[in-house]
This record gives sequence, C-alpha cells and structure tokens, in this order.
Amino acid sequence: MSARLYVGNLTHEATEEELRAAFAPCGEVSSVQVVVDRYSGRPRGFAFVSMATEEQAARAIAQLNGTVVNGRPLRVTEAERRRDRTDVGDARIQKR
Repeated sequence: MSARLYVGNLTHEATEEELRAAFAPCGEVSSVQVVVDRYSGRPRGFAFVSMATEEQAARAIAQLNGTVVNGRPLRVTEAERRRDRTDVGDARIQKR
C-alpha cells in the first residue's frame, strides 16, 4: 500500500524529475504529481508524492520536511484525503 505525501513551498520551476530524485533516497517513489493551474498550465507550488510504504513515507517526512530546495524550505506532510466535491454542504444553491 502506498502512502501519499503533500509537498509544499515548491518553486514554480519544480519538476517531477527533481522531486523523484529528492525523494528516492527515502525509498521507492511510486508516483509524482506536480499540480498545475488549469488555465495557465504553470505549476502552483505544490505536489503530491506517493511512496511505496508507510515507513518510507515517514522517512521522507523526517528527512525532507524543512530541507531547502532551490532556496525554499520544503513542507512535507501526509496528504489529506480529498473531500468529495459533490458534498458542498451549506454552499449548495437551492432552487426556488
């Protein structure tokens, strides 16, 4: 079972290859997704990295959180589960 990590405070020039190389010493990197703006196509400054195991993810957090990459300290944490977009609660528009 893989463990998904949130990686924040990235430069807008960060690439999947750079992140894969940074996380590889901590274990097997299953996937890397640099989040881009849907309109401009530019990176938004954060990414998600999936490690092969929970232990490798914990190692990555311990070793990389706060590490300076391209002049910025990375923020590496466990990724929160994505909320269901259909559940908008009070923001729901009601028909009259």
